Amino acid sequence: MDGSTIIPISIILIAFASVVAIVASYFKLQRHRADAAALAEYRKLAEQVAAGQQAMNERLAELTDRVKAVEKLLQSVG
Repeated sequence: MDGSTIIPISIILIAFASVVAIVASYFKLQRHRADAAALAEYRKLAEQVAAGQQAMNERLAELTDRVKAVEKLLQSVG
């Protein structure tokens, strides 16, 4: 090979390597975005579960109070 063919081949190799790096970076970014979206959805679901758990705990406390009132009423009658 003489000097006149090495330069064009080097330019083509550099361009090809650049395209490969860009494509790899693009797919890595897309994977990162998908992970971030999944994490955001998980956080949203966790907040909903926590709110539901709080509501359930409040309802359970209310029912516990009612059961205690019924037990007290039964003890006073019996």
